Amino acid sequence: MGLIHTTITLSTPKYDSMQQITTKVFVDTGALHLCIPEHIALQLNLTTLLSREATLADGNRYKIHYAGSVLVQFETRRAFVGAMILGDDVLLGIIPMEDLDFVTHPASQSLRINPDSPNMAMSWVK
Repeated sequence: MGLIHTTITLSTPKYDSMQQITTKVFVDTGALHLCIPEHIALQLNLTTLLSREATLADGNRYKIHYAGSVLVQFETRRAFVGAMILGDDVLLGIIPMEDLDFVTHPASQSLRINPDSPNMAMSWVK
């Protein structure tokens, strides 16, 4: 499977007047969280809620700032998520993808709304 990139819109729900940021995002089914660079966190005026220890792809552990909440929008779907603040690019991990009920389409290297629930995000609550 190749790399999947798409465009999402990020905003901070606690600031009604806050401008939305539309940004290119790397879709990573091997990552868990939404990760955003510090300059985007500053533009969204995010509040760091706590720190977390995270193991990155290089195998090392780092103390990472965790902020929220962030409203993520893609096509007709929206969800509130926390964000780890690190890196130079926006990375969309599996937790927000599951919350938004997305599927990856390897043949077209795209992110899509789950065709089994086209009108509203669906979750399993058992």
